[in-house]
Amino acid sequence: MSSQKEAIISVNGMTCISCVHNIEAFVSSKPGIESINVSLGEKIATVHYDTMLWNGEKIAEIIDDMGFDAKLISEKTSEIKKQNFSEDTEKLIIKNDIEKNIKSNTDSYQKCSISIEGMTCSSCVAFIERKMKQVNGIHGIVVSLMFSKAEVVFDCDLISPEEISSHIKKLGFSSTVLDAHCSALSKLNVIIDGMNSQTCSNRIESHILSLKGIESCTVNLVSCNACIEYTSSLIGARTILQVIESLGYTAKLATHEDRLNKIDHCDDIRRWYRSFIISLVFGIPVMLIMIYFHWYRHTHMHHENQTPIFVPALSLDNLILLFLATPVQLIGGKYFYIQSWKALKHFTANMDVLIVLATSIAYGYSLIILTIAILFEWQSSPMTFFDVPPMLLVFISLGRWLEFKAKGKTSEALSKLMSLQAKEAIIIEKNEEGITISEKNMDVELIQRGDLIKIMPGEKIPVDGIVIEGYSSADESFITGESMPVVKQIDSPVIGGSINQGGLLIIKATHVGQDSTLAQIVLLVEEAQTNKAPIQRLTDKIAGVFVPGYRDNKEKSLEFIIRQAFEYSITVLSIACPCSLGLATPTAIMVGTGVGARNGILIKGGEPLEHTHKVKAVVFDKTGTITEGKPKVSKITGFFKFENCSFDKFITLIGSSESNSEHPIGKAIKDFSKEILKNNAWAETSSFRSSTGNGIACIVNNADEFLSSITTFPIIETGKSIILHNNSLFTQYFPDGNCVIIPEKKSLNVIIGNEKWLMNNGIKVSDSVKHLLKDERNSGNIVVAVAIENIICGIITICDQIKNEASLVVSSLQNMGIQVYLLTGDNKQTAERTALACGIKKVFSEVLPNEKKKKIEELKKKVGHVAMVGDGVNDSPALAAADVGIAIARGSDVAIESAGIVLVNNNLIDLVGAIRLSKKTTTRIHTNILFATIYNFIGIPIAAGVFKPLGLSIQPWMAAAAMALSSVSVVTSSLFLKRFKKPTYETLEMEQKYKSRKRSQIRSSDLIKQKYYGKEKFSITGNEEIMKDSGVNLLKQEV
Repeated sequence: MSSQKEAIISVNGMTCISCVHNIEAFVSSKPGIESINVSLGEKIATVHYDTMLWNGEKIAEIIDDMGFDAKLISEKTSEIKKQNFSEDTEKLIIKNDIEKNIKSNTDSYQKCSISIEGMTCSSCVAFIERKMKQVNGIHGIVVSLMFSKAEVVFDCDLISPEEISSHIKKLGFSSTVLDAHCSALSKLNVIIDGMNSQTCSNRIESHILSLKGIESCTVNLVSCNACIEYTSSLIGARTILQVIESLGYTAKLATHEDRLNKIDHCDDIRRWYRSFIISLVFGIPVMLIMIYFHWYRHTHMHHENQTPIFVPALSLDNLILLFLATPVQLIGGKYFYIQSWKALKHFTANMDVLIVLATSIAYGYSLIILTIAILFEWQSSPMTFFDVPPMLLVFISLGRWLEFKAKGKTSEALSKLMSLQAKEAIIIEKNEEGITISEKNMDVELIQRGDLIKIMPGEKIPVDGIVIEGYSSADESFITGESMPVVKQIDSPVIGGSINQGGLLIIKATHVGQDSTLAQIVLLVEEAQTNKAPIQRLTDKIAGVFVPGYRDNKEKSLEFIIRQAFEYSITVLSIACPCSLGLATPTAIMVGTGVGARNGILIKGGEPLEHTHKVKAVVFDKTGTITEGKPKVSKITGFFKFENCSFDKFITLIGSSESNSEHPIGKAIKDFSKEILKNNAWAETSSFRSSTGNGIACIVNNADEFLSSITTFPIIETGKSIILHNNSLFTQYFPDGNCVIIPEKKSLNVIIGNEKWLMNNGIKVSDSVKHLLKDERNSGNIVVAVAIENIICGIITICDQIKNEASLVVSSLQNMGIQVYLLTGDNKQTAERTALACGIKKVFSEVLPNEKKKKIEELKKKVGHVAMVGDGVNDSPALAAADVGIAIARGSDVAIESAGIVLVNNNLIDLVGAIRLSKKTTTRIHTNILFATIYNFIGIPIAAGVFKPLGLSIQPWMAAAAMALSSVSVVTSSLFLKRFKKPTYETLEMEQKYKSRKRSQIRSSDLIKQKYYGKEKFSITGNEEIMKDSGVNLLKQEV
């Protein structure tokens, strides 16, 4: 056995996961280093090494040379250990299915699922896969970081699932056997056409779940998709489809593309738009004629005024209404008839049946009675109901059209996610010497695991993989939500859909197709949108009995046909169409969402509106939500005196140096300098060079001449700390008590970057400067050093600034009784610092994107309704899983589409406005439903003749008028929402001051009631003092 030792080294200065990977990759590449495990949270590196080549001090020194503060803590003798990768790394690599190339004659091959706890990154995944493939009897293993499990194909004659779990435990992870054999459950996705209400989806679910072998069934009315899990040995897919079709619906297996096409609802939108236009074209004249003849001339009240024309018993109004109602009944109501027939032939009823009954009986009765009157030459034209079909179908088709438009909007997030995927990739082949022998473009769908892919600068990375050649940085903001690019070098993992920014990369594909990170996020959003809230289950049950109840009531009234009840049945059908009940919610939602849109609050339909007023907790993402989402210079520390170098010259030097940089940090410095100098020009630069993730260097020429040509900010050059006009801070600090002397030359060599970059350029970084840099990093900031003529003369502190309104919004929410949480992937120290500045007391830090959804689900169980506020693609699963997802409009399109509410103005104060608007709209909906319910419960018995013995009854035209009046009253009630005004910063601030003053007055009034004698002074919380002087009580209060 070779002699080995284990070194424990403290590593300070790490700010993100890139630092961890850089250290692991650099140190592990050295000969004699057996393994290295770097913990970002504990700031410790554990290294196993060959004592013939290394010692602990030497390893700490090479880490220190990389720009980190590394010190040896301890060393001890160690035998060769199996490698454990970092537990604190935050790379997200998603599961891959087991390759399905197992030969059919290998009867001893089985598959098991193993739960694995303790994995934190792709390094853990790769480590487990690599080590387990070496175990005898294992023929394939794929580890899923997202689902914390592994699927293993093994030879049951050589190894058991329990032994596999034991091997994984020896690697340092917790594991248990989930399933020792192939899962008996199969999953089926079905596209279902013909559903128009929750009654339909409930009916399908109940029938499917009653079948033997069905484990679960969820039918989503919005996406027209059913997700069914079943035991294939007991029931098959064809049987399931046949059962659905036997219920009167159209069903087919859904491919991924089918689901994306179906969720747009384009066909349904076009269908109901045509139905609405046809009904409207003929319906408006019908309404005008009805008003003129039925109200102005009172023809139905005074039949003698209804003079027949053309032929006996045919009046002008009945003739016109007949011609106008017929196209509406036959064309506008076509789809209602189709859906009603499908329901009736399976002995069920839905709202379509009720609508068809009302319009058909009204139209049929009118046509029959008019024909009879003409044939028997009645003296006056009879009373008809030709006006009923157009009126009903106009409102109902309009509602259906708007409904399907809203449904389509709620699912656009999935198509937005898919648009992030690259279309093509460059596949390369290499010979044994590693020389590229061929390149060809290929569709992303054809990429296989193990393919070598060439990625040019600026291109999207097509699939998840590992870098095998090249050095660059990648924009992974759509996954991480962070704006800073991530350095990519050999062995670094890359995520499909991210953008290669800097240099040429060659990667090896590891997860492709539906196993990629992007595809799994699509799945998470889709699953979150499919899940039903408990309140929806309740409304489903009510909807399931509502229409049949009306139908039964109508059938009972039809039994009285032989006793003058035909008129009653027409009256019941005219009044029983729940138009007001149907308008109660959508009209309030339309007005409420319209008011919200006018105020910069986009609310996507009734569900988020319903849940928002119930919210008990609001969870904020940090970057881009609580903070501005882009780095800004917050402080500059100068090591020089103004007599030697003026402040404006220093700003000119750093701004001009970064003028050629495209890195976010460089842009932040450039924007800061531009704001201070109030000038868009820069001094001349030459010999510019940069290193991705490290820094820049260049020569700035004639800075003094440039300054003399512009008007600079008149800074007062006294004191050691100055607050600039942009709220940034300039401080003077002299390391080791010595100020830096900057040479007075026309051309100055300027270097800006981290310690590693400075040391690589031959610049010495003193211990005091390292300590200063360390303190800034520990505060959660980004910090770079500035060297002029190879002398460090200052440091620049950069942070993501908190939004001005953040603390006011947090306190306003807390005053409303809402708990506030911060949920972020940042380290604990940065997260707690941000939360403290905003007044947030509860923080979840270092949370991976896939874990954010789990945190939301845990909170929902703990506190009730939860709202999630975010702006990045990485937030989209959490936004979809929350009861209410709220997105910032400046964020990613995917987050916006996943959310139920979008704040257009990028102002958190609108969040308070959204909650208040939701409460007012929900109150209005409840009021509308109350009115509509009272109307239906009172109107139907009267229309059916229940109170006829008491002399109380109505005619069909009265029922139609009552139906119209109820709808008008509901719409009018909803229009009161237009009086809503959203809060502003000033109004919220005044509310806060008023509440604070009221609390102070309450405390003060309690104290004034007491009598004090002699001179005494009492300190009271809230900056209040009670003083007694000469027997007079004085209240002193600082406001």
